[in-house]
Amino acid sequence: MVRFDDKANKAGGKYVQDRRGRRPVRRSRSSGGFGGGRGGGMPAGLPMGKVGGVGGIILMIIFALMSGALNGGGDGGSGQVLETGGGTQAIDHSQDETVEFMGALMGDIQGVWADKIDNYSYTEIVIFTGSVSTDGCGSASSASGPFYCPAPQDHLVYVDLDFYDELANRFGAPGDFAQAYVIAHEVGHHIQSITGISDQVGQIQQSDPSRKNEMSVRQELQADCFAGVWANSAQSRTNSDGTAIIEPGDIDEGLAAAASVGDDRIQDMVGQQVNPHNWTHGSAAARKAWFSEGLRTGDPDSCDTYSVSKAEVGL
Repeated sequence: MVRFDDKANKAGGKYVQDRRGRRPVRRSRSSGGFGGGRGGGMPAGLPMGKVGGVGGIILMIIFALMSGALNGGGDGGSGQVLETGGGTQAIDHSQDETVEFMGALMGDIQGVWADKIDNYSYTEIVIFTGSVSTDGCGSASSASGPFYCPAPQDHLVYVDLDFYDELANRFGAPGDFAQAYVIAHEVGHHIQSITGISDQVGQIQQSDPSRKNEMSVRQELQADCFAGVWANSAQSRTNSDGTAIIEPGDIDEGLAAAASVGDDRIQDMVGQQVNPHNWTHGSAAARKAWFSEGLRTGDPDSCDTYSVSKAEVGL
């Protein structure tokens, strides 16, 4: 179990924007608030729909059906109901503890990166239900999976907590460390954005479109490795009360989560032929391998997925 003490849980609240049950007006951010990063466009992260071609569309529909997005969603339970411009939505208060955990997690992950990057710019996590609007990456539904918006005026991590049920039940990756891996991966995209890595990747993709998918895979695997860098730190630290942040067995949950969202596994799940040319995130084996590399070294420099051969990133 990944565990944080009361101090970390309370402090983590400042890293959470809880938009469940409402569609608020976006909080304004200045374009220079977080430093570099790609200007708008597509979100980066673990979107299950980014498989490529028709298969990606099919998978987005599958996730929409799973989450209830195409069936009206919500069961009108006992949660608080808010009136919004788009109708009513119930807030699932059974998830409040998970929201608190996400805040503490964001604080812990970013504390590690603040020690590694001078003048580190903190980001936040947006918890939403059903759909959400970003400030530069358009709108997204739960079917998209967790993602990071690299637009300069946004730079936020987004997640619908129902995704974790799908990660556990449909992809066989349960546990709170699996949840932590997902968020650490998305913060990895934030690191890429504020350090200019995302800009460099985008420039290569524009100058040589034939390498678009290859560079996407390399970028995603680096984010996996960055998640491992955080795990390396967390397994050697304790909370202020002396309890371990990570317990034995947690790492196995992270490895299972990394493998569960491999492009080859997802292609197989939707009945596609496994085809590396359509990959955008990397194979199950490659995702596990690069997460393990970050975990082994704890060194971001070991996460250079761009200078190694295609074979070393599973292509």
